Amino acid sequence: MSDEHRRERLFRGNGGSYDDSVPLPQPPPWRRPQRSDPMLRPRRPYLIGQDQVEVVNAALRLRRPLLVTGAPGTGKSSLAHAVAAELGLGPPLIWPVNTRATLTDALYRYDAIGRLRERTDGEDDIGSFVRLGPLGTALATQHEGRPRLLLIDELDKSDIDLPNDLLFVLEEGEFTIPELARLPERQTEIAIHVEGSPEKVLVRHGAVRCQDFPFVIITSNGDREFPPAFLRRCIRLELPDPDPAQLEGIIRAHFAQDGLEQLEANWQRVQDLIRAFVDRRNLGGLATDQLLHAVHLLQHGVHPEAGHLKEAVLRELRSGGLR
Repeated sequence: MSDEHRRERLFRGNGGSYDDSVPLPQPPPWRRPQRSDPMLRPRRPYLIGQDQVEVVNAALRLRRPLLVTGAPGTGKSSLAHAVAAELGLGPPLIWPVNTRATLTDALYRYDAIGRLRERTDGEDDIGSFVRLGPLGTALATQHEGRPRLLLIDELDKSDIDLPNDLLFVLEEGEFTIPELARLPERQTEIAIHVEGSPEKVLVRHGAVRCQDFPFVIITSNGDREFPPAFLRRCIRLELPDPDPAQLEGIIRAHFAQDGLEQLEANWQRVQDLIRAFVDRRNLGGLATDQLLHAVHLLQHGVHPEAGHLKEAVLRELRSGGLR
């Protein structure tokens, strides 16, 4: 085995000590730590077809939730970040849904135990113990005079009743915090915390009402059907798998940050990877970021076409094992 090949492998698995002359490689551009200020973070490339763009704009104009479905890896969640960045809606507020998620979790959280402890010390600032969740913050705040963007991610993982629970809030743009609504008349205005910001908002009589409907993007992997009443209030967008030409554009966009010279030098092999990726995707489902991983390895002198690496990096996502 050549010294060059040994250096590429980094980890040797032979029980030896590390070689401090071999620097650890840089991760892909999309896996590098982001700036702490979301507004200073570089915008990640996002490419979809014109038909899909028109559906997004229809939901924006109607200010209706956009229900985005598609196979894993088609860019459903990334769409929210792209829309927020391009339209100046601030960092997206994100509600990752799971089987235990409830509507109250997304609206607000009340730390009753913390408040009880403070009251024993003679203080009773209830506003310090209430924090709006991602949906509550999307309703109560704006970003520089523009509505916020809320991503409700993978709603199909939720309890069966959650989509219907969302209907009133999404339709009316308001909700009540009972713990604040029950306060005496002298406490009609309470300043409470919001998601992702040190600032507070004033809540009157426990009611949170939006000044402008937020733009809500809801993603689903299509694991279950939603109730008709919920679907009627959504604009529906199906994201198809990118075709080979779109995959080429996605690859160029993601690797532009590090320069395209090396990518162009390997372009024939990149196209071979794209063809192999599309073939395997048609058999068992693959995510686009798996192809990006393979191209990154290729850029660093690793051969993702090798059988063992192909099965590790380009492994099908659907059940049934390897093809």
